[in-house]
Amino acid sequence: MTAPRVVRLSPQDNVVIAIDAVAQAAQAANVTAQQRIPRGHKMAIEPIGEGAPVKKFGQIIGFASRGIGPGEWVHEHNVTLHDFARDYRIGEDAKNDEVLPPELRATFEGYVRPGGRTGTRNYIGVLTSVNCSASVAKFIAEEINRSGLLDDYPGIDGAVAFVHGTGCGLAAYGEGFDVLRRTQWGYATHPNLGAAVMVGLGCEVFQIDRMKEEYGLVEGDHFQTMTIQATGGTKKTVAEGVERIKAMLPVAARAKRETRPASEIVLALQCGGSDGYSGITANPALGVASDLLVKHGGTAVLAETPEIYGAEHLLTRRAVNRTVGEKLVERIRWWEEYTARNGGEMNNNPSPGNKAGGLTTILEKSLGAAAKGGASSLRAVYEYAEPVKEKGFVFMDTPGYDPVCATGQVAGGSNVMCFTTGRGSAFGCKPTPSIKLATSTDIYNRMNDDMDINCGDILDGVPVAEKGEEIFERVLKVASGERTKSETLGYGDLEFVPWQIGAVM
Repeated sequence: MTAPRVVRLSPQDNVVIAIDAVAQAAQAANVTAQQRIPRGHKMAIEPIGEGAPVKKFGQIIGFASRGIGPGEWVHEHNVTLHDFARDYRIGEDAKNDEVLPPELRATFEGYVRPGGRTGTRNYIGVLTSVNCSASVAKFIAEEINRSGLLDDYPGIDGAVAFVHGTGCGLAAYGEGFDVLRRTQWGYATHPNLGAAVMVGLGCEVFQIDRMKEEYGLVEGDHFQTMTIQATGGTKKTVAEGVERIKAMLPVAARAKRETRPASEIVLALQCGGSDGYSGITANPALGVASDLLVKHGGTAVLAETPEIYGAEHLLTRRAVNRTVGEKLVERIRWWEEYTARNGGEMNNNPSPGNKAGGLTTILEKSLGAAAKGGASSLRAVYEYAEPVKEKGFVFMDTPGYDPVCATGQVAGGSNVMCFTTGRGSAFGCKPTPSIKLATSTDIYNRMNDDMDINCGDILDGVPVAEKGEEIFERVLKVASGERTKSETLGYGDLEFVPWQIGAVM
């Protein structure tokens, strides 16, 4: 009888992860299982005294709430979490990342936009300043897509209405308004949009003219605005919106794919529905792909601040200077205060699904999630939806909730996304294509219509580096126009969810 497979990720670890389910009384890692250990979960391989740290990845993921013997299942029933000091040691592990000379860099086929950025898709965007104009924007996009107008423009990927639930009932100044303004501007000027129309009601707090003035947006062939009140109501605004887009279509269709260096790719690193395999298969493999992109001069954007909590000290050590490292710590402190004032805590994550998949604490989840960022030096820390201008590996402060996080990364300029999942997240992200990476062969086979790449074969011996190269090559193909599974399914019309901070009034 074949012994169940387990893996010890570091010599410092006092637990192993069950690759296969371990039956009670079975032998694994030279210990006898005291009870059944589910797939992806942890088993103690040495005595862990009450209050002693539980270690995985060579790092603390929690503390024993009672004594744990060898062979015991280690999970939330016997692991707790409390504050402990972390040594940030800013810049200690920073290095000069190898970047290939331009002539040796990989290439893809993309759309060069005014201003020099490169798009990977060519959508028409219908944006909304406020929820009051959401239906009108949806009506406009639907009319464009079903009318047959796009049949004459095969190079245009479609019209998308980016609707949301805010824009009024909020303070006209401050944190929440600034986040919404950055998000709207980031989408209005995104390189994956060939043209955009923004529709407002007219009397909302988020005034279109104010945004245009503050960001210097000028209306023309690629960007126009209107309000329902000034245009004369719903039917007239829909008709006017359709006419304006008709005029924009020939302009947007002029854009043709041309060979561009991989340095023009801004890759959003995302994970959702994580499980016990995430930190040992898909996330490290994506980390390899991230490092390869950095080597080719591109940009990789890690995010989800609540999901690097407990692993942030590993990122500060990779900061290129003290300013970058201290900004990351400052965002962590902001989150501690933010969750506290809203009656929450940083360890309200993992979700029930994460826990069922084997993740016990936010520290454990964060250490696995941070692996998506590879080993490159941390070159910048951005606030939510800030324009990402630095090349290399960077971090964006976002919530962990996938649609909100992804919206911020896209607003920052990400033109491709890689999304790892262990439980099976169903997600797409227009106008940015999302490549889904399954952490196990089981979820890849079960949700094959949604998953683009199987990283579960790492558990069968495929090297992480080889899988990372496969992901990097797929990124180049998708950036050149190859459709992802989520695009084929039609995902992305409902996943625009700006982060809403502050009081709703």
